[in-house]
Amino acid sequence: MNPSKVIVSPVCEITCFEQEKVARIKAELAKEEEHLPRLAELYKLLGNTTRLKILLALAQGELCVCDVAHVLELTVAATSHQLKLLRDQGWLAMRNDGKMVYYRLRSEDLLKALKGDLRLLEERIA
Repeated sequence: MNPSKVIVSPVCEITCFEQEKVARIKAELAKEEEHLPRLAELYKLLGNTTRLKILLALAQGELCVCDVAHVLELTVAATSHQLKLLRDQGWLAMRNDGKMVYYRLRSEDLLKALKGDLRLLEERIA
């Protein structure tokens, strides 16, 4: 390694030994930079067991707010709040039928990801 090309970072006093690797990783991260805040928001949204239960319940099919509330053993108001958070992120579709409001999943990909995560967790526990 040529000592004249050694990079010293202001955040790290140790010499960067694998400059090409570090540069490649930084470039890859830069490509994803604009998506990372939204991904963090998604994980924040999914970091709630109530919302995860809602998504898994709706994987069984469309449900009205009252039925979701019964499944979760929550009030309709608390359930509606959680459903709104998920809908605002685009994960749920809503339809009105008179005074009834029904929700369903909009994304099979989200359900696949959740079920994959559950399998991964089960494998780690086993």
